[in-house]
Amino acid sequence: MKTEHIEDSGNTENKEQSKPESKSKEQEATKTALSEEDVTAEEEEISETDKLQMEVTEAKDKYLRLYSEFENFRRRTAKERLDLIKTANEDLMTALLPILDDFERAMDAAGDQEAKVLIEGMGLIQQKFSNILNQKGLKLMPDGVGKEFDAEFQEAISKIPAPKKKLKNKIVDVVEKGYLLEDKVIRYAKVVIGT
Repeated sequence: MKTEHIEDSGNTENKEQSKPESKSKEQEATKTALSEEDVTAEEEEISETDKLQMEVTEAKDKYLRLYSEFENFRRRTAKERLDLIKTANEDLMTALLPILDDFERAMDAAGDQEAKVLIEGMGLIQQKFSNILNQKGLKLMPDGVGKEFDAEFQEAISKIPAPKKKLKNKIVDVVEKGYLLEDKVIRYAKVVIGT
């Protein structure tokens, strides 16, 4: 029986030794499982934080873009409004230009001494009419005779042989004057070009 007892006590020791080993293995497994859970939880927190930071960055970017677009829109509409105010009388001015032309033609045609009083009266009316139009922003284009043709301000209605060599490819005559309203062309000068 002694031998059995020794064997039993040996088994008990082995059992007791195997228990701490199994406990430590279980503890290690539990620690590893816990640490893996902690790591995944931390990763989830980090990824959640990163997601939120990315969303905030995107929202800020969208806000800045929208704000910039709105500022550009506001500036553009303000400029368009100012341009509209400056040229609001364009139709009126365009309609009155033929009357101004008629005054000038009548003044040129009435050269008799008998019509001197009539010429003075028409001259006063023309001067007053021109002053009012100038106050409203109408400007006469400078006379272009002898200057290079500029398509931005003039319209060529015909070409004739140049009377002088220096007028070749230049403006020979202005048939109808051009006008600007606040630096915008409302009627191109109709010119004849020398060839």
